[in-house]
Amino acid sequence: MRPLLWISDGIDRLNERIGSLCNWLVLAACIVSAANAMIRYAFSYSSNSYLEMQWYMFAVLVMFGASYTFKRNEHVRVEILYLMLSERGQLWLDLIGTLCFLIPSCLLLAYLSLPFFYYSYATLEMSGNAGGLVRWPIKVVLPVGFFMLALQGFSEVIKRIAALKGYVTIDAKYERPTQ
Repeated sequence: MRPLLWISDGIDRLNERIGSLCNWLVLAACIVSAANAMIRYAFSYSSNSYLEMQWYMFAVLVMFGASYTFKRNEHVRVEILYLMLSERGQLWLDLIGTLCFLIPSCLLLAYLSLPFFYYSYATLEMSGNAGGLVRWPIKVVLPVGFFMLALQGFSEVIKRIAALKGYVTIDAKYERPTQ
């Protein structure tokens, strides 16, 4: 179990770093948005690339922030049934839900979004807007984001199994296994 917990810890650290970058991306998106508005009103100048840059940052934030949010147990959950279960029951529900729904769905969506990215990359797709950005860099965010969420799901499965076997307990706030 220790090697799997070591892998889980590595996945968690990777998603923590990605989450930190996403936190800074919120600030960058606000700065770009404010600068775009000020330049548009002060100098009557606007560029579609600034607007698309905001969209790109938001897409990265959502797709990469999902795995970070899941790692921190801050995702949306229907807790009507969940709160009535014992701690062991909650672990089992998390385990079954992640194995049966989250990981397969994310891997399927990552797989299905690859041709979407590949076509854009192969044709060097550009925005249809004047002054717009290249499209393939943002389209790679879909398969990578879904894969990162599936990877975090794998980490959560490892932690739940370890907790069920008594190797670790789960810190409910940050989903960290504690010895």
